[in-house]
Amino acid sequence: GTSGRGLCSLLYCNRCCPSTYNSTVSRLAFSFLLLLGTLVSVIMILPGMETQLKKIPGFCVNCDVIVGYKSVYRMCFAMACFFFLFFIIMIRVRSSKDPRASLQNGFWFFKFLVLVGITVGAFFIPDGTFNTVWFYFGMLGSFIFIIIQLILLVDFSHTWNQSWLENAEEGNGKCWFSALLSFTVLHYALAFSAVVVFYVYYTTGDDCTEHKVFISLNFIFCIIVSIVAILPKVQESQPSSGLLQASFISLYTMYVTWSAMTNNPNRKCNPSLLNLVQNTSTPTPTPAPGQGVQWWDAQGIIGLVIFFFCTLYASIRSSNNTQVNRLMQTKEGLAADDHEAATWEDGVRRAVDNEEEGVTYSYAFFHFSLFLASLYIMMTLTNWYQPDADYQAMQSCMQAVWVKISSSWIGLAVYLWTLVAPLILSNRDFN
Repeated sequence: GTSGRGLCSLLYCNRCCPSTYNSTVSRLAFSFLLLLGTLVSVIMILPGMETQLKKIPGFCVNCDVIVGYKSVYRMCFAMACFFFLFFIIMIRVRSSKDPRASLQNGFWFFKFLVLVGITVGAFFIPDGTFNTVWFYFGMLGSFIFIIIQLILLVDFSHTWNQSWLENAEEGNGKCWFSALLSFTVLHYALAFSAVVVFYVYYTTGDDCTEHKVFISLNFIFCIIVSIVAILPKVQESQPSSGLLQASFISLYTMYVTWSAMTNNPNRKCNPSLLNLVQNTSTPTPTPAPGQGVQWWDAQGIIGLVIFFFCTLYASIRSSNNTQVNRLMQTKEGLAADDHEAATWEDGVRRAVDNEEEGVTYSYAFFHFSLFLASLYIMMTLTNWYQPDADYQAMQSCMQAVWVKISSSWIGLAVYLWTLVAPLILSNRDFN
């Protein structure tokens, strides 16, 4: 019966079962595993959990301060290994006829067991230099993932703008155009307000020259991409390009700028949000050995929210933005293809295999993105803090500041390229 087919798909492979698979479901399932691992990491770093984690034999000796952080490192290491393994396996899978496609779209119970097994093994990794080495892996992976997040946000804002313009053309145009204008103004207002707040509170110290440079440069860059987005030549080649996308990207750039400045170890240039709200001038001291640190600061929470959104969107996205699709290794109109690839049998709508001629997204690239996402989650939950030499404390470092701010510059460059590429490479088809 129906339940038997569902159990078949869950335990083994959808290709072997009467109902064939939907590519979106597979992406959602893998994303769910990532979010599940993230939830476990959050629980591990909550106050009071260190007592339970120290009971793991040999896991933590004289490391009361960073036991939660070590747990997050190992949990995210397990997730990263899991997704990197699938990245290697899925390289050059071209269609569902490849036997490896069955592994991508089925055997979920066994894949879950593999993830659990890697996680258990990760907690028995001896300290040595593991935390330090994995910290630098985390910085590099997070750097790339921040850029991928910006690409996804570009794609989302493009789809958003295109959808509302189509609705405006179909009827009640004033309402839709007013909504587009309202959100555009809101995004720019928030971004400009952020710039003002940054100048007032994050540049007051004598040694805060870097912050002034970061804020000024990103403010100028946001103005440049906003102007380019509405140039007549750009509008002619990309009619759906506009200020909504530019305002959305400008706001995200301001968030990354703020996130970078919050990792400055100089607390005179890095007031906590609590100090700003309470309007106090006493800087928050840097966590010292013997003192705990919390992950749930404002920039960490916002980072998690953006991560959840981008992960969900990456799993269900359907875009006609050719430049973004090329960057993300997906085909156009994915959701439409999934919707059309369906049949009715005995009054029940069943999905059919829509990837026999070619996969609708790169399996390998998708898993590589989740691999990078695992590293980004690790860095976000640990505030990008670096373990000190004797593993007794977690400390802010300037490397994290430069990684974040440089990723914002590269992200803006990528967005600028999506605007001007059809003009520069006029001999290529971008439609």
